[in-house]
Amino acid sequence: MGLLEEVRRKIDANEFEFSRHAVDQTIIRRISVWEVREVFANGEVIEDYPEDKYGPSCLIYGTTAAARPLHIQCSYPSRPLIKVITIYEPDPERWIDFKIRRASWICGKDNWLSAG
Repeated sequence: MGLLEEVRRKIDANEFEFSRHAVDQTIIRRISVWEVREVFANGEVIEDYPEDKYGPSCLIYGTTAAARPLHIQCSYPSRPLIKVITIYEPDPERWIDFKIRRASWICGKDNWLSAG
């Protein structure tokens, strides 16, 4: 079973939790748990972070039934519970089709900064 399939299996089995940051982001951005489930159900892994300092994770892009694009960073399914680390609507100025980072954005220490 692949990474995304295993993530989906755990989400379907309610074997997931939200980080404090992710809870805050869902409140601020008015993202429902149902929308999170929709993204996991139809999304795709667009970035993989196997060496992340807090543990392996990946970035999933998907859309809700209302066509709302969302990114969800979550832990690998090797944890007993999938941890939703953060969730947000991707900025079209930073992403091509919400899937590929634009070359004009570079990675800073803790966030993405404009290169120009």
